[in-house]
Amino acid sequence: MTNFPSHEPDLRGNDPKTLAAVAAGGALGGLLRYGVAQAMPASVSGFPWATFVTNVSGSLILGLVVGAAMRRPPGSRYHLPFFATGLLGAYTTFSTLAVETNLLESAGNAPVAAAYAAASLVVGLLGAWAGLRAGGSRGLREGP
Repeated sequence: MTNFPSHEPDLRGNDPKTLAAVAAGGALGGLLRYGVAQAMPASVSGFPWATFVTNVSGSLILGLVVGAAMRRPPGSRYHLPFFATGLLGAYTTFSTLAVETNLLESAGNAPVAAAYAAASLVVGLLGAWAGLRAGGSRGLREGP
């Protein structure tokens, strides 16, 4: 059985402070994602760099946050809901990756679509792995 940090709040009770932390993080993450998209506009036929950069950097940062939390619990029970669920949940986007991949294929750019999907998966996983290691995690701990 896998042990995750026990300091995470139980969202089943809909703790208002936890929900506020998720919402605040989500608002900030959405704004950050919008900023990256504005700075790196995409075309239907080109590689969607903004989404790629957003998802890969988000995977790396989430790995850092979770890795650090697995090594040492954060000072507040609201850090993980704010950063991991809220900010990085809104910042990264699997749905946009899926839509952009389909749009590229529909526009006759199947090789670019395949490269984008494969690179997003591979580089995203490498980013998460690197973040976990840099955050101090050596992987999930097995329970007794």
